[in-house]
Amino acid sequence: MKIRKLAAIDIGSNAVRLLIHNVIEEEGKKTQFKKGSLIRVPVRLGADSFTLGKISEHNVDRMVNTMKAFKLLMDVNGVEKYMACATSAMREATNGSQVISKIKEEAGIDIELIDGKKEAAIIASTDLKETIKKDSSYLYVDVGGGSTEFTIFTKGEAKVSKSFKIGTVRLLNNMVSDSMWSNLESWIIEHTQDLPKISIIGSGGNINKLHKISGRKIGEPLSYIWLNAQYHFLDSMTYEDRVSELGLNTDRADVIIPATRIFLSAAKWCGAKKIHVPKIGLSDGIIKTLYYSEVAS
Repeated sequence: MKIRKLAAIDIGSNAVRLLIHNVIEEEGKKTQFKKGSLIRVPVRLGADSFTLGKISEHNVDRMVNTMKAFKLLMDVNGVEKYMACATSAMREATNGSQVISKIKEEAGIDIELIDGKKEAAIIASTDLKETIKKDSSYLYVDVGGGSTEFTIFTKGEAKVSKSFKIGTVRLLNNMVSDSMWSNLESWIIEHTQDLPKISIIGSGGNINKLHKISGRKIGEPLSYIWLNAQYHFLDSMTYEDRVSELGLNTDRADVIIPATRIFLSAAKWCGAKKIHVPKIGLSDGIIKTLYYSEVAS
């Protein structure tokens, strides 16, 4: 038996994450991927990038310090390989490339800017086989701060993917127009109208938190009816009450409402009644991409 440690760094619009995985290789057996630890730091880059057009000096410093900490954590955990990906907030910031260079110089972390298409492809490489049934169809929805990635699965395979600049941080800052919503609605209807028995597969921290709030068991889907009721319940509360009474993190208590709106809209337009929450996302996909492209070759 050989145990390897791999790490994924996901630099999103709402938070930055370090995921460390134990990869267990044993002759004659399927390689196992076991989550070791997950560290999340709420550096909301999207609040800078989408409103100011650049990442502020304050958040540049926070990013450098976060990456220094991640580098130390990877070293003490004995991480063999890592892959760091930055999405829409870093991609759209006018100083994004300078920030990446500064992080490389001061923290020793190489960061790859990925577009929505590659992000969707990485997410699709995750283990969805336990959720996806070949006789059903699914709309995979990965909600981020700057964008949401959509992938249609039917007959057990990914058929089409598209990224839309409709994310929680953009919605909080009133940066999503009616026409953008209309474009998303048209795309979903066009690609799902002929698909029977369609369900949503939800990804991202917000839907994971909603599933936890629901009290449902792992693997048990959320219903559209419950999610809709929860949306109105959360929306009726003040931000302060969502933090104090529900115990939501301060950087989760605001974005959870626009995230829920995105999931409800997607479900409504494709006719889905259930939302599966396998609790996997970009970080998990990065681990698989890293292992199969570099380590296992």
